[in-house]
Amino acid sequence: MLTLDVMNNIRLSRRPIGQVAMATLVLGPNFNFPLRRTRITLEGIENLPKDEPVILAMNHTDRYNYWPFQYRLWRDHKRFTTTWVKGKYFNNKAIERFMVSMANVPVPSRGYLISADAINLLDRPLSEEAYRLLRDALDAGESNTRMVREAAADRGVLGEVLSVFDTARNMLGLDFDPNRQSYFEAMGELFDRMMDRFIQLNFEAFDLGLSILVFPEGTRARRLSEGHTGVAQMALRLGATVVPVGCNGSDHVYPGNSPLARGGNIVYRLGAPLRPDGDLAPFQIAEPFRPFTREAEHKYSANFRGLTDVVMERINALLDARYQRAEGGETLVKGSKRFM
Repeated sequence: MLTLDVMNNIRLSRRPIGQVAMATLVLGPNFNFPLRRTRITLEGIENLPKDEPVILAMNHTDRYNYWPFQYRLWRDHKRFTTTWVKGKYFNNKAIERFMVSMANVPVPSRGYLISADAINLLDRPLSEEAYRLLRDALDAGESNTRMVREAAADRGVLGEVLSVFDTARNMLGLDFDPNRQSYFEAMGELFDRMMDRFIQLNFEAFDLGLSILVFPEGTRARRLSEGHTGVAQMALRLGATVVPVGCNGSDHVYPGNSPLARGGNIVYRLGAPLRPDGDLAPFQIAEPFRPFTREAEHKYSANFRGLTDVVMERINALLDARYQRAEGGETLVKGSKRFM
């Protein structure tokens, strides 16, 4: 599971050994296998600044569409990235070690923390009804559990909710005593502490010269969907340049869960860089702020949403028609299951 200790023990490297090993031992032979050759093109590579790390914002069509991009960046341009990934990829110890070696940084979402803590406690996932009740209350900043208990009773999930509210335990690295604080207070503290470490890791990545690869949609979708504001919050906190990237064709090369490419053509188009003193200037925040907090998300919501919309529009313009935004587009992963 992704815990505070796991987050605190992540160490990034200027030359991530996992990316080099993966490219040399797996990706290179796979992409160049004669009967399944994969042709990878980076269009607009001149838009990638040479003298600074940036945030690379890319659409997410399939499970592995960042691997060919990382491969070509390293082989042709000696550039490395750190990638934001879901916390669920740290649920398995072997995969956790692989993710760390690849310089991947887990994003500790509130939904993941609720789900992972419940599995540790109950040895099973929460019901969708109980999960949604807890998630909505946590997102709203609820600290009084009485109303949530009443709603849980009305919906037939009181037993599950009482278990997570009233059981003292180690909550993913945070000692939770229900006599000292409410479940929502503890979960809020856990989220804040994990997010502080997440922000620190992003600063460390930039200090090492690693660009940060982000999928603003937050989940996989063949057609571009709405972007979440995490990319904007981090870009504004880092004072970073954002380079939009449109990925085309990777879903045919990686049609399922297999990490082996079946061959084909992938075209990555890099758009013009969005600089803090240029396209992103209208969204800059003059005073210090703490990303991923309710306070910042409330006070600067227009800045975050506006910057995100600009980035998503630029990505959309870099996509072939079959990947461009469509009204009512369906994401490939839904509900609380996406956290596990």
